[in-house]
Amino acid sequence: MSLSSPHVHVETAPLAAALAFATPSARRFLLELDLPMRHAGQRRLRVRGQWRGPADAPWVVVAGGISAGAKVASDERGEGWWPAQVGPGRAIDTDRRRVLAIDWIGADGSLDQPIDPADQADALAAVLDRFEVPRLSAFVGASYGAMVGLQFAARHGHRLDRLVAISGAHRPHPYASAWRTLQRQVVALGREEGQVSRALSLARQWAMLSYRTPEEFAARFDTPAVLDGERARVAAEDYLAHCGQRYAARWCSTAFLRLSESIDLQQLDPGGITVPTTVVAIAEDRLVPLSDLQALVESLGGPARLRVLRSPYGHDAFLKEDAAVARVLRESLEVAA
Repeated sequence: MSLSSPHVHVETAPLAAALAFATPSARRFLLELDLPMRHAGQRRLRVRGQWRGPADAPWVVVAGGISAGAKVASDERGEGWWPAQVGPGRAIDTDRRRVLAIDWIGADGSLDQPIDPADQADALAAVLDRFEVPRLSAFVGASYGAMVGLQFAARHGHRLDRLVAISGAHRPHPYASAWRTLQRQVVALGREEGQVSRALSLARQWAMLSYRTPEEFAARFDTPAVLDGERARVAAEDYLAHCGQRYAARWCSTAFLRLSESIDLQQLDPGGITVPTTVVAIAEDRLVPLSDLQALVESLGGPARLRVLRSPYGHDAFLKEDAAVARVLRESLEVAA
């Protein structure tokens, strides 16, 4: 099989073997590939993912934040992470497009090495090689997925018709990196002290404060603190604890540390991206400020446009502002079609 990236080797077992797990609405796959990683050298990795949609439909990659996986749409096996946008009749219509998504390299905790967003882009290109997909109609990425989408456009742009990058930039903002490094220190300390689950929970709670906005918390939790025995409890405490406990129950510390770190390793020259690109910014986003995305659009080497949305949900708006995000996606994907 001819590969567009000569340094990536993908197992050449029959396609049916790769599509070992199937449901009526999605086909799951597990591939082994040899990947030359940017900071960790040559590695043999397993990549899990799934695709859904008509066999003759144009391919679209959908990618989300570091905790998002291959399960994007809802089906009989449960809810995906973006069901409002991906599915029959949705903005990313699985009756008209074949949607591909993967679990991020490192998400299973098996790789304790630096993982660059460029590595994720190369892994996706290798998966496309395996399925003999020469070109994508679109790459839709949000948060970390937008960073990977920019890397894909820079490294494999000849295989891509259009990029939609939501709340993700060509570099991390120093303020956001400062948030993340403190979260990682909390988790590292928890590992040393034998309190990994509690540390992951705290790191997630801290992250929620950066994903959302002061305005949302003022609207939802503007009640006085109460005494619980001799300790004061604030109104947001139960909500944050619930978010943290749910996250800690399904994530391991190695995956969190390496994928959080991966966000801060993002560096690329936007001038090398010539793929038509729609960049979506949230005016209230504290992690990926509007100014960074304005700079990105002004620096891109190809046709680009910026769409600015307003939301009290800040960075998480792509998960919460269903109607506004759907409008942008429909506009962008119809252009690609």
